[in-house]
Amino acid sequence: MQISKKIPFEDPSVLNGVRALYIVSNVIIAAIYFYVQMQINKKNDMTVVKYVEPAPMGSGEEPKFVATTVKAYDLQQLRGLFKGQLMGVGMMAFMHLYMQYTNPLLIQSIIPLKGAFEGNLVKVHVFGQSATGELARPWKAAAGLMGAMQGGEIKTDKKSVEAAERAGRGGVKDE
Repeated sequence: MQISKKIPFEDPSVLNGVRALYIVSNVIIAAIYFYVQMQINKKNDMTVVKYVEPAPMGSGEEPKFVATTVKAYDLQQLRGLFKGQLMGVGMMAFMHLYMQYTNPLLIQSIIPLKGAFEGNLVKVHVFGQSATGELARPWKAAAGLMGAMQGGEIKTDKKSVEAAERAGRGGVKDE
């Protein structure tokens, strides 16, 4: 933040350079996500993943049992990453083009790129880390406001999964 305040955004060549950096950053992120999608489809892992998805906060619903495959789960997570990236680009376009803010361009060129490289899908499918321990599916929701709004954490213990299976809510295997 401090460095972005010292950059002379009034100079058109500097502003165009930062715009180009933002575009290149988003193209790199999209390329990473497309590569991850190719790797998911290539591996075609049909191992079943069972977990209990918490009910949305304040909905009064029961937790939902989910049985899916590793491939379907990874593709669902990847869709979420693509949507998040597009939302970020949309917000940045609004802030920059309509509200004339320039400082966030530089920051949003770096932070999402760093986040893409630190994501679980990239760790597993690009860097080849094994999906055990912290990287075992299903992945924990991000901490913070969005994680709290979803109503809690995903449960994978045998007792919770069997109880949700018997309750009859969900349980249909996604293909």
